[in-house]
Amino acid sequence: MICSILDNDLYKLTMQMAILELFPQASAEYRFTNRGDQRFTKQFVEELRRIIDEDIPKLSLTDDEYIWLRAECPYFKPSYVEYLKNYRFDPSEVSVQLTENADLDLTIKGPWHSSILWEIILMATVSELYFKMIETDWVDSEYGNGSGYSNLLNEYEKLIVSNAKELEQNSCGFSEFGTRRRRSFEIHDLAVRILHKCKTFTGTSNVYLAKKYGVKPTGTIGHEWIMGTSALIGLRNANLFALESWVDVYKGNLGIALSDTFGSEPFFRNFNLKLSKLYDGVRHDSGDPLKFADRVIQHYEKMGIDPLTKVVIFSDSLSASDAIEIKKKCESRINCIFGIGTSITNNHEFFRSSPPLNMVIKLHSINDIPVVKLSDDEGKETGNKDAIRVANYIFGRKGLDE
Repeated sequence: MICSILDNDLYKLTMQMAILELFPQASAEYRFTNRGDQRFTKQFVEELRRIIDEDIPKLSLTDDEYIWLRAECPYFKPSYVEYLKNYRFDPSEVSVQLTENADLDLTIKGPWHSSILWEIILMATVSELYFKMIETDWVDSEYGNGSGYSNLLNEYEKLIVSNAKELEQNSCGFSEFGTRRRRSFEIHDLAVRILHKCKTFTGTSNVYLAKKYGVKPTGTIGHEWIMGTSALIGLRNANLFALESWVDVYKGNLGIALSDTFGSEPFFRNFNLKLSKLYDGVRHDSGDPLKFADRVIQHYEKMGIDPLTKVVIFSDSLSASDAIEIKKKCESRINCIFGIGTSITNNHEFFRSSPPLNMVIKLHSINDIPVVKLSDDEGKETGNKDAIRVANYIFGRKGLDE
């Protein structure tokens, strides 16, 4: 299910290097949240535990991958690539068990610099294992037309080809972001094999598949970076500290700022002239995308910056048609690129009776200090309830008693 240490999203590696450089002593805890109604079994948990204990620790950076990473990702310092070559997953950092209501109680805990790589690996494993062990009817669904799995793959290939053509015809630049909730590695690999031939395909967040198909690995930072630093320096100016620290590490490379960790308004208050000029653009991951486009254009104009010299990356549960519609509305106002994830690797319309798992693994604490993610959608809030209440108050979103 996980074929390489690089079968992970780029931003986990970029954040890992920054953590090693700035916060090497920090400890972290992550927790799994199942937002859907799917349930698990004892056999599932036993197999997941076996994979954690036996399979994943065998992953290591090969000589070929080491050479490729040094050549294709020059923003990685030689010392970090050496660290990654010696890195091995530590199964003792992961606790997993079945709850009384057949849900997963999954926790990751350890040094931040080592535990950070588990999130995407575990989510991809949980997803694929679920569709292999528990929900298996999709293999013989109506999409198989009685011919089984191979015919289903043929039909899925047609869907990806159709989406790629539609995006290309509309000159819509996009990257693939679907590792964490993919139905299987095979389907993910199939999708990137097709997409990398598309003229408007800008790359994939999956480092292994970027190497395999000769495309750019894409990604910068996740919410985790800003959430984690908030525990170390305080909430109010966590965006500012996180953005400036990123510049200190990467010196202008990987210059896309994530905007919604605590809601976009606190972000824009910290996104000063210096940062607005240094960063190539911003990433939208929650809330109304068109309202956000208006807000970021307004911000750049207020700073005296031409919005057409900047870019917005939209990445909130997008389909091809969503991306095309947003691009039309942003045309001639600001540049935009799209990160399209689950609709490529586990399309809910294709698998109508077998939807993707609605799950997350989020940072819960740093040095035992609770952290939160507020976002621009209340439904996406994660973290300790009291910590969320305090954060909402600090950022002026709600009163302490709301």
